[in-house]
Amino acid sequence: MTASSDADIFEGHRSVLTGVAYRMLGRVSDAEDVVQEAWLRWSAQDRDDVRDPRAFLVRITARLALDRLRRIQSRREAYVGPWLPELIATDFGPVVPDTLEQAMLADSVSLAVLVVLESLSPLERAVFVLREAFGFPFAEIAAVLDRTEPAVRQLAGRARRRVDERKPRYDVDPVQRRHLTDRFLAAAGGGDLDSMISLLAPDVRFIGDSGGKAQAPMRIIETADKVGRFLYAVSQDGAPEGGFRITEINGGPAVLGLSGGKPDSVLQLDVADGLIQCVYVVLNPDKMAALIPEGAAE
Repeated sequence: MTASSDADIFEGHRSVLTGVAYRMLGRVSDAEDVVQEAWLRWSAQDRDDVRDPRAFLVRITARLALDRLRRIQSRREAYVGPWLPELIATDFGPVVPDTLEQAMLADSVSLAVLVVLESLSPLERAVFVLREAFGFPFAEIAAVLDRTEPAVRQLAGRARRRVDERKPRYDVDPVQRRHLTDRFLAAAGGGDLDSMISLLAPDVRFIGDSGGKAQAPMRIIETADKVGRFLYAVSQDGAPEGGFRITEINGGPAVLGLSGGKPDSVLQLDVADGLIQCVYVVLNPDKMAALIPEGAAE
């Protein structure tokens, strides 16, 4: 096997490996580091006995991601304010396999799901990602994690129940989400508090992630009245100098604020029954680094 064919095989599976690592870690930079380390191990590996390169590479990547996830948990615990995952653009340069349908993509990389995955143990998260997002057989997951198949099935069942219990109910229909996003922007831009509140579910939640690097609430805000009044007050400050544009981020429509040609803020809505159930706002510049087009950082 030549060095060129080795690289071609790895590149052919890169999107799967990156997808596994991102879902397990919630950070693009960590996922990229894990995939790079997987490449180093692959390139140094005696591959004469490797019959299934995809399974072999996923095994390496999942184990590396699992080790890193255990190491960075303390970093999450010390985070300033509410935590949201690092954002990815999903309208180009897919981070997930091209064969996944749009609905599965939206669910498996959505902010709602990734936030819930933070409540799982590292092993539960690994099993959930490999099984639910990528459809790996239990026997293959058991080989990846060096566990018995019955143990993996038990972990999968426990993880599925915990996710179902904690995941907010929302619609993945991109048309409805885009429609409510447009209406929300119109209400905010027009300074119409009543119209804004009318779009919010009674128990709506506002989650703002600044990491202490921008002004944002240090706690989650709840109820339509409190969230509406907070967003109305923020909207009075006007748009960023680069304006807003709607793009697809983490599998759904999002409002991207621009300043100096770079992301300044990201707002995304979870909706159900025609109402906004959750408002996510990311202001931490570190969480938007993957949204900057190549060459735009100079």
